[in-house]
Amino acid sequence: MLSNKLTRQIGKSRALACLVVVILISLLVLSSFYLNEVFQTRIKGGGLQDPFPVSVNSHTKTISIDPALEAFLTNNLALSQDRADNWLSRVASVLVSKSWHQNLASPVSKTFVIWPGQRKEEVLKHIAAILSWDELEIMEFEKLVYASFPVIPDGKYFPGCYVTHNNATPAEVKQLIKESFTEEVLNRYTAKVESKVPLESTLVIASLIEREASDFENMREVSGVIWNRLFIDMPLQLDATLQYARGSNPNEGNWWPVVKPRDKFLTSPFNTYQNAGLPPSPISNPSTESIIAALNPIKTTCLFYFHTDEGEYFCSVSYEAHVSKLRSLYGRGS
Repeated sequence: MLSNKLTRQIGKSRALACLVVVILISLLVLSSFYLNEVFQTRIKGGGLQDPFPVSVNSHTKTISIDPALEAFLTNNLALSQDRADNWLSRVASVLVSKSWHQNLASPVSKTFVIWPGQRKEEVLKHIAAILSWDELEIMEFEKLVYASFPVIPDGKYFPGCYVTHNNATPAEVKQLIKESFTEEVLNRYTAKVESKVPLESTLVIASLIEREASDFENMREVSGVIWNRLFIDMPLQLDATLQYARGSNPNEGNWWPVVKPRDKFLTSPFNTYQNAGLPPSPISNPSTESIIAALNPIKTTCLFYFHTDEGEYFCSVSYEAHVSKLRSLYGRGS
């Protein structure tokens, strides 16, 4: 016969095991629910067809705040302080991506998340892992997305939390993502917006902003600097494009490697230190926020900017002032 002490220990172990199971099940339910809420509340109901406001004209090289901007933000966009990529969102995303979560959460469906700022390779790898696709299915999916309007290799895998069935084909998943992109972007991109800024240019700029900025306000600040440089045919000199160029090398081992000084001399159409104008295509998949920021920059005289390790943003009118700020903070120039 078991001693009372041993019996109590077994009872405690069973209780602890039950508690762990309850917590896991709760996390399964809450993580999926939370991710759906995070992405779905970013666009408030009732305004899905409202056109994008546009404050910049790429042809006349002017910025004039669209009076519809404030109402659009109030009525349509549920801005999150951290662009829906806070730690809780990330934890939930990690849970959702696990096979055991997928199997326990639903025997008939699969959930995958596309995060703002991911490049297509990251998206392809994630979806393929969730749906157990082979190389041929990955290639088919990539070709299908590429062939959809607008015909660009990246920037159309619209960020969101997607649910599909277990055996979803590349065509079905492509259609799922295309519907989101059409609803959130194409349906809002009216002829008026297109006449001021071509859609492809907006997607490229938004993809740069997604990788370079912090919150929505900073997105609009960075957008102002980008447009100022474009207006005077000045190279954009953005580190994110160097990361993209290096990350495109299959031997790199990191999609977004840390930029080194020598990277500024890379031979690549995405090297914005060596080439003026926009990169040939988006470097990441932009969110609604970054698209709005690309179309509605904050008017500024700044041509240079940087972020501190703590996330503070500094911009300058001249290179001399830019270097002076860097030296005052770090004792070095750029």
